[in-house]
Amino acid sequence: MFGLSKRAITILFGLLALAFALGAILLFTPQAGQQTRGKPVLWVNGKALYELDLLRLQGNDPLYAASPEGLLKTLVDTYFLEQVILTEALKQDAARVRVSSAEVRQEVNRIREQFGLKDKAAYEQFLNQMGYTDAQLRAEVKTQLQIQKRLEQIRSGVKPTEEEVRFYYEVFKENYRTEPRVKARQIVVDNKALAEELAAKAKAGEDFAALARQHSKVGAEQGGALGAGPGEAEPKPVTQVVFPEKVAEAVFALKGPGVVGPIAAGGRYYIVKVEEYLSAKTPSFEEVKEQVEKDAQEAKGNGALEAYLEELRKKAQVRFAEDNPYTYQNPPVAKVNEKEILLSEVLQPVFSNQQTVALVQQGLGELAVQFFLPQTLENLIDRELLVEAAKKSGKPFIGSKAEIAEAYLRYETRDVTASEEEARAFYSENPALFTVPASAKVIGVNFKEEAQAKAFRAAALKGGDLEALAKAQEGTVTDYGTVNPNQLPAVLDRLVFKITETFPKGPLGEVSEVIKMEDGSYTVLLISDRKAEELKGFAQVAEEAQQGAVNRKRSEKAQALIQALRKEAKIENRLAEVLQALTPETPSQEPNSQEEPKPEEAPANNP
Repeated sequence: MFGLSKRAITILFGLLALAFALGAILLFTPQAGQQTRGKPVLWVNGKALYELDLLRLQGNDPLYAASPEGLLKTLVDTYFLEQVILTEALKQDAARVRVSSAEVRQEVNRIREQFGLKDKAAYEQFLNQMGYTDAQLRAEVKTQLQIQKRLEQIRSGVKPTEEEVRFYYEVFKENYRTEPRVKARQIVVDNKALAEELAAKAKAGEDFAALARQHSKVGAEQGGALGAGPGEAEPKPVTQVVFPEKVAEAVFALKGPGVVGPIAAGGRYYIVKVEEYLSAKTPSFEEVKEQVEKDAQEAKGNGALEAYLEELRKKAQVRFAEDNPYTYQNPPVAKVNEKEILLSEVLQPVFSNQQTVALVQQGLGELAVQFFLPQTLENLIDRELLVEAAKKSGKPFIGSKAEIAEAYLRYETRDVTASEEEARAFYSENPALFTVPASAKVIGVNFKEEAQAKAFRAAALKGGDLEALAKAQEGTVTDYGTVNPNQLPAVLDRLVFKITETFPKGPLGEVSEVIKMEDGSYTVLLISDRKAEELKGFAQVAEEAQQGAVNRKRSEKAQALIQALRKEAKIENRLAEVLQALTPETPSQEPNSQEEPKPEEAPANNP
């Protein structure tokens, strides 16, 4: 659970993205006259939505593109109509928000610029394709802006209290933890012999800043001081990202003052003098108060927006036409103590997941339903239990339901620690987390004919200008750069990383055999700077291993907490029987006199 970001959790179970998931399509659907829009399908707060309008929406929905049938059709219909209803209710509620003609004009101009509609003729052609007049487009743009403003009103209309901000910091304190940093100077040169000479002088105690001013290709005017601005000569704390990866590893492995190098990276050589090592630390509340206030404001805004959308949908008065072509079913599928979870609440995260959409498009929609719906419902049940526990705790948790659930688990597991023995055990059990993958610098030269590839290979083994050698045989050069396993095309990846023997070496590096590719062309690889896979020593990654052990223990404690809440709660999960009841009988099915009646459709105004 701790692997998910707050935003990912919010989107997974919240309604925050729902307003625009369908809204953009709905708002920019051509508005034809009533006589060409077909029959009304449903009414939302008395406003009719017509058959052809919904069909246009279906045309933009990838779930309908797969022509779902049976149970899947019922579920897709319900998911689709829930979005339509909420979006229409949102449009109606936002209609009172003031939007000026200047704001509309600015947005229309932005649309014209985005689509390259600079002249009048191009703009009019665009409008014709969309089925709009200029006035209709401006009306729809106004509606879109009203919705955006309404949602922002809801988000910004709540302010976290001082108590909530301070508690938010306590819960998410680790998010504000700084990375390890160093105060350091560096010398960067192009010549290996010079680098070795300068490193020896630096290690012997010569003035590093003077050496940097005299020789460094980078930051000479600052005496090699990292983090120093123009005209400054004193280093400031910097993180690992300012160094090439190999240099950063050596610099931060010191864990204190010292000189490292020369280290080759990117065709240059680095010598670094660390003057001070600054361990990772958690800043005080006062040090990060401004950022915490922003984060708490966002969380509280998320909670307000989620509650607003839920209430908007709850109050929406919905009536369906008797002969409408959709199957809308929204019964409760679970009950957690006194809180019901409706089918639509489970469908929303499932059908908004691109993995589900892909399975539906591949004709595997029933499999997606069987796999994702039960797990999603279990997650929603856990969420309800955690939100309820958070409320009972009396602590000032803020955010969407998903954010509160996550915050409650963080708070309850905040004091978990791990010993060195546990850190070493985590290190031993998870070597992949601490392994530097094998790497190699790879250049591929591709040819249409095998004879050309063989001629190039023979020439490459003798050396020369790569581009000229390739051009002589009409070859195309692709520089893959430094790659790790599974980053090259499969046949080339096997050649570089799966074969233990190296290839003959020439002035341009190792030269592979001629490889026949799947498209019938031929490739020769030039390979250099090979590095085998390497497991970092425990001392080098002790902090990461310690944190990994803590995270694992926190996750175990969180799961135990959830199971304890489940044991105490009254939970009823009816998903399997609801889905069975919603599954249409096939002609081959025998009538069953003992069959349970299908669940009644939930009232449309209170799904």
